Amino acid sequence: MTNKKDLSAKERIKKPRNEMLLHDAKERIKHFEEVPLGYTWEAARDEAIRCIQCKKPLCIEGCPVTIDIPAFIKLVEEGNVNGAAGKIREANFLPAACGRVCPQDKQCEAVCVVGKKGNPVAIGNLERFVADFERSENLNRMPKIPKKTGKKIGVIGSGPAGLTAAYELCMKGHEVIVFEAFHRGGGVMVYGIPRFRLPLDIIDEDLKLLEEMGVKFYYNMIIGKILTIDDLLENEGFNAVYIATGAGLPKMLGISGENLNGVYSANEYLTRIYLMHANHFPEYTTPLFQGKKMAVIGAGNTAMDVLRTGKRLGAEVTCYYRRSREEAPARTEELEHAEQEFINFKFLSNPVEFIGDTNNFVKGIRCAVMELSEPDESGRRKPIPTGEEFIDECDTIVFSLGCNVNPIIVDATPELHVNKWGIVMVDNKTFHTSKKGVFAGGDAITGGSTVILAMGQAKNAAKYIHDYVTGSFNYELEVPTDPNTPGIEWSGRFAKGKR
Repeated sequence: MTNKKDLSAKERIKKPRNEMLLHDAKERIKHFEEVPLGYTWEAARDEAIRCIQCKKPLCIEGCPVTIDIPAFIKLVEEGNVNGAAGKIREANFLPAACGRVCPQDKQCEAVCVVGKKGNPVAIGNLERFVADFERSENLNRMPKIPKKTGKKIGVIGSGPAGLTAAYELCMKGHEVIVFEAFHRGGGVMVYGIPRFRLPLDIIDEDLKLLEEMGVKFYYNMIIGKILTIDDLLENEGFNAVYIATGAGLPKMLGISGENLNGVYSANEYLTRIYLMHANHFPEYTTPLFQGKKMAVIGAGNTAMDVLRTGKRLGAEVTCYYRRSREEAPARTEELEHAEQEFINFKFLSNPVEFIGDTNNFVKGIRCAVMELSEPDESGRRKPIPTGEEFIDECDTIVFSLGCNVNPIIVDATPELHVNKWGIVMVDNKTFHTSKKGVFAGGDAITGGSTVILAMGQAKNAAKYIHDYVTGSFNYELEVPTDPNTPGIEWSGRFAKGKR
């Protein structure tokens, strides 16, 4: 094993990146087992040596939850994985999930100094290794819980934002109750991310830890229907409420044929399979129509999940995206995995009609051929129709165009300000909404985004929720009222507006 002291910074930068081994593509499309095999001890330590321990580590700013990345990597290099796990958990409650699904290539690894002269340090792979080692060795993850404050806080939603908020608030001594509309916890990590990317037992262990810490979960509770936010604040004794409901209202194209049988949103398709076990019919009585020729619209991470799931269910799958491959918003790794798994891609293709048969089942997709304009002021190239069209046969179509915020809570809480896209408006610093004692974060304030972005917002919001319930909240709020105001996007450690 190479020793750090034997290598200069230049030598460490020149070391090749340790990539994780993968299940063979021909075999993995036959099952739902996790695709990457993870690091061995040797590979993890060898990768950790590549970190040059920058004096000004930009990777920390590139992480929405601000993990001390150089510190945990140094501990891995020294063989102290227990210490590395503790260091990560100082900032991140869900390291096993984040190590698997975070877009590190666009965040921490994107600004890695080593990456300026070669491949960046595999920060995500190392985080996953540490979290998996922690679980496999049954290391103690239970933190020391502080004395109770007597304050009670409601968290609506048990996805990454809700779970992070629950953890942070529990660690500040508050009683935390999580309300979840589904029959189990985990949110989008359960119903929207396939098992070949994020195994279910990882999420369940984090839920179990929260329960052991004293967090209570109430399932099958639709806040806005069964109880309202006013009920929680006025009748149920809650001192504050955090909205972490995500964005579950699918966006559609508004073209002819959207109501044909065999046409799904990505949310419905993935939820039926990963939450309702439709792929195990008739063992579970939740059937899903799955054809043999499947079309998926979009090229983001969720689209990759749909494409790869359809392949595992036996379909010939094609991705249609109106821009080029270079502009596909999916993680580089997910796009590459999809290509390895024999997915067909038709870039610069924009659906304009879904064609049905006499029984109202979809049988084809008509697409306009696109070309890209010259870059605009932002550098983005606009897709423009060339005038050409083509028709492909298909019997299943899935939209993956992002999601809007479900209006159930907003409709039941008229004091909440939302923009014209239905996104909940919050104060840019404190995440307080326009309703007293109500905070929000995650996809509810951004539209569809990422697990780690939602966690970063929840972690920051928890600080201000604590101030609010303990009487030290003295911030001047600026909650937008203009419906044209965009939601919040995380950029390094700064928040900025975005639709």
